Amino acid sequence: MPVLAGAEPFRHEGGEVAVLLCHGFTGSPQSLRPWAEYLAEHGLTVSLPLLPGHGTRWEDLRITGWQDWYAEVDRELRALRERRAKVFVAGLSMGGALALRLAAKHGDAVSGVVVVNPANKVHGLAAHALPVVRHLVPATKGIASDIAKPDSRELGYDRVPLHAAHSLRRFFRIVDGELPQVTQPVLLLHSPQDHVVPPADSARVLSRISSTDVREVLLEQSYHVATLDHDADRIHEESLAFIDRLAPGLVKEPGLGKEGTTAGG
Repeated sequence: MPVLAGAEPFRHEGGEVAVLLCHGFTGSPQSLRPWAEYLAEHGLTVSLPLLPGHGTRWEDLRITGWQDWYAEVDRELRALRERRAKVFVAGLSMGGALALRLAAKHGDAVSGVVVVNPANKVHGLAAHALPVVRHLVPATKGIASDIAKPDSRELGYDRVPLHAAHSLRRFFRIVDGELPQVTQPVLLLHSPQDHVVPPADSARVLSRISSTDVREVLLEQSYHVATLDHDADRIHEESLAFIDRLAPGLVKEPGLGKEGTTAGG
């Protein structure tokens, strides 16, 4: 299937500091594209891959699972490590869980973690019925575009395939067990008003990680997809300051470096 217009992966070859951005479940790189471009404008090397099963149609997501999504970002991280001195991982929602697992598994190869409304659990009574219901019902209503800003829209599926949701639930359990292995500096930004991932997930992440260098930022004006919401600029600036503090002298002023490119789907 062709990739939806706007859902293409994004890559930019910049300086010695790289950032790997991970998008959310049923979403696409579009939700993180402005963030990726902002980091690229400041001279960073940026990779924002399209996760398997995403950015086309929800039926394609149905035949993928967490192993596919994680393998994609794991490959990207290894490739960045071969070319760049420092690599940071970042993500939104499920992408936050992917970033945290990369940090847990790769240790010193990851210099820091930035997560926005990181997901830690599939919530609701239906979550416990997923092992059975997924064989009876193919999909349920979508979760995309939980955004306070009226003129902003997330490019995501209008349906959630339950086979994939069941795999996601298992993934969250695995990541939760690995959170104590996260020791890197962490910047966690979350929205008090989030209709997809409750603030309890961010609190759980903060209570489980072993990091001592932790900064928590509240995104008061935004809902779940805060990267496309009123607080997007805050996310951009906080993450750049976080990277600049941990990799001093390697963040550049805008306008220096090559232009970013959209990678083919």
